[in-house]
Amino acid sequence: MKGRLFLVGTPIGNLGDMSLRAVECLKTVDRIYAEDTRHSRVLLAHIGVEGVRLLSFHAHSSQRTIASAVAFLEAGENVALITDAGMPSVSDPGADLVRAAREAKIEVTVLPGPSAVTSAVALSGLVDGPFSFLGFLPRKGKKRTRTLTAIVTSEIPCVLFESPHRIEQTLADLLQHCGQARSVAVCRELTKKFEETRVGTLSELTSEEFTGTYRGELTLVVAGSSGPQHLEQEVDVDTRALALLAAGHSVKDTAQALSHELAQNGEKRPRRELYALVLDLSKKSTDEVNFGHSDHDAASDGAGPR
Repeated sequence: MKGRLFLVGTPIGNLGDMSLRAVECLKTVDRIYAEDTRHSRVLLAHIGVEGVRLLSFHAHSSQRTIASAVAFLEAGENVALITDAGMPSVSDPGADLVRAAREAKIEVTVLPGPSAVTSAVALSGLVDGPFSFLGFLPRKGKKRTRTLTAIVTSEIPCVLFESPHRIEQTLADLLQHCGQARSVAVCRELTKKFEETRVGTLSELTSEEFTGTYRGELTLVVAGSSGPQHLEQEVDVDTRALALLAAGHSVKDTAQALSHELAQNGEKRPRRELYALVLDLSKKSTDEVNFGHSDHDAASDGAGPR
């Protein structure tokens, strides 16, 4: 008989959230594949699992590793797959192994456990029906812009993950695309000692009060739109372009963002025209900064007013 593949959910922070069923499974399987064996050894020691072979299976595991796991299953061994935190295959490695096991006619079963996604949804108070899970936002380029646009127009809440190093930029981008009044929940360190959930408008959560204070693992819940999205006031193209450039956006990305904002207000302008406008503003801004540095240097040498 062939073995079974068990997808085992693990705690997202608090080790006390490990289910009795999951503990029993990990004690009785023949092998455990883990995303990070060093991390998993701590968990296994905590729940008293000893003598089970622990092997590595991560996002970059080769087809050879997958084939090896399937071979063990076909030979009749029961195999468990765990990740560093949460459920395998949910923004974590596992989908490739599941597909390979199913293709080999191997039974796959799940032992559900804690999830940062559903925990944040419950804590936010912003979801009372369907929602979409987007994982981590693309870091830059067209993929990021497309994802942000999808959030703007989505009538159901969107859940996403973010790192503490990029959270401020992501909130600023959401503010730029969704407007000041869209509600959002920022959940950090879920189930851990310093668990915290902040719920408010994008305007409130990007205020100086919170700047630089978002730490730890973060899950965001962005409320759905209440209909067609329009900016609260007419777009001042020059002002918005300069603000985006000052925030570090490229000329191309700034022109694209302006095109999107104008379209929200029902105004269509050729992308080429906007690109030329932004390029001109960028050059003027650079010239002014250079000129300003020259004045400052002169003043510091005693040639200017004190």
